[in-house]
Amino acid sequence: MAYVINDNCVSCGTCAANCPVEAIDMGDDKYVIDQDKCIQCGTCKENCPADAIEEN
Repeated sequence: MAYVINDNCVSCGTCAANCPVEAIDMGDDKYVIDQDKCIQCGTCKENCPADAIEEN
């Protein structure tokens, strides 16, 4: 299941800092997950303080 970052993102960077494969980068207005790099481990979702990451 792919993960996406929704509009609740507060751009804190916690998801990117915890991603084991560096699949998350800052986009235009929020962080985005590179689906080609993402291994669907869920670490980003588990660590997001804003509950901004969901399964797509």
